[in-house]
Amino acid sequence: MVFALQFVIWPIIKPLIMQLKPVVFFDSIEPEVFKKEFYEPGIPVVIRNLAKEWPAYTKWNWDYFKQLVGQKKVPLYNNIKSDAYTPINTADDYKTFGEYIDMISSGPAAWRIFLFNIFDHAPQLINDFTWPEHLMKGFVKKYPMLFTGGATSITHMHFDIDMSHILHTQFGGRKRVLMFPFKEQYKLYRKPWEVLSLADFSNYYINGKVDYEKFPALKLAEGLDFILQPGDTLFMPAGYWHHMEYLDSGFAMSLRAMQPSLGGKLQGAWNLLGMRSIDTVMKKTVPKWWYERKEKKVFRNAGREMAKA
Repeated sequence: MVFALQFVIWPIIKPLIMQLKPVVFFDSIEPEVFKKEFYEPGIPVVIRNLAKEWPAYTKWNWDYFKQLVGQKKVPLYNNIKSDAYTPINTADDYKTFGEYIDMISSGPAAWRIFLFNIFDHAPQLINDFTWPEHLMKGFVKKYPMLFTGGATSITHMHFDIDMSHILHTQFGGRKRVLMFPFKEQYKLYRKPWEVLSLADFSNYYINGKVDYEKFPALKLAEGLDFILQPGDTLFMPAGYWHHMEYLDSGFAMSLRAMQPSLGGKLQGAWNLLGMRSIDTVMKKTVPKWWYERKEKKVFRNAGREMAKA
């Protein structure tokens, strides 16, 4: 009788917040298990000890990076979300890497660097880690990328435009991660012709700061919420939405691998060469009209998702 009562009531209960659960953690994982349970079905997983076998785990730190590339000028990004007039990946400031490290090491600083190929400037760093080809193939070995951020800096909700699989290793500091599968894109208010969400998830875990009144479909979104600790390696399947907040000043490295399927490769190529180019041109020529047109479609798509619930 109790079971029947639960069965009747459940469909009419509406979720009050995003439907979040923890990611799966493994200390280590056999390649066969990884491929069958995570890589092939496209499910995220965190491997705690993969990177701890690399020299980089104990060797890489702020002082070492300053010694190697401290004089290189790097683009910096703040926490302000892009608007109708902002082309994607436009830097907000520039400093030398050494100046930047000094700034974020002295306390909370909402500035981050992403897609910085430190290995172009210090190629010896390549010898400090091993490409984990026992887990998956297709790594783009020309482009390992370093990501750094000061405490309180934010990487806003998006999916990677090239649709690659990612192994993202956190070396210094902790980072809180919010992730959703690609299929949740309309519940997340994806902006057409972009890889970004219109909704702002900044500090989403503090007092329910996500604006559910403006973005009610977010309550239907099913995703993951977890913290990456130093040494953790996150497998992020192609197309997964992610929002990251630096709890401490820190840095991470991403190793990218192309999807094995032709369809996956073509989708990434279209996003990079077609979709982004069209969006950039429209932002430069008719930014207000383009933004308003996309915004209407965002809420129309979200409305359809809510109607299905």
